[in-house]
Amino acid sequence: MTLSENVALPLEQYTNLMPNEIRELVSLKLSLVGLAGFEEYYPSELSGGMRKRAGLARAMALDPKILFFDEPGAGLDPVTSRMLDDLILEIQEGIGSTIVMVTHELASIFAVGTNAIFLDSDARTITAYGPPKELLETTDNRNVRRFLSRGER
Repeated sequence: MTLSENVALPLEQYTNLMPNEIRELVSLKLSLVGLAGFEEYYPSELSGGMRKRAGLARAMALDPKILFFDEPGAGLDPVTSRMLDDLILEIQEGIGSTIVMVTHELASIFAVGTNAIFLDSDARTITAYGPPKELLETTDNRNVRRFLSRGER
């Protein structure tokens, strides 16, 4: 499917919007993520960063209250990953959605995260939670401090 078809799919399946209304929304969503003019492109014709942005446009199609991201910067170079973080923040501010992100990328944690939850896979429990920058300075949990400082503290 083209980008336009991908973004339109949830609108076609879950709304009663007319085709011209769907086209307008698709154009808006693609524009919001910097992909205006790419409506007829196929994902295989795009760079990795553009594919991530196309996925974001599709995720936003129905104006959800919560957007979930699983390692959004995976496979991207650091500059493109930072641009995606900035875009996520812009989208969050623009549409007011809550962002839930699973990531191991420290730059993203500090750039996007306002509240972080750290899970201990052995104990299967939350070991720390709070603003990432605050946790770096105040946590008593050695593993959380090591993670947030890349082992430097």
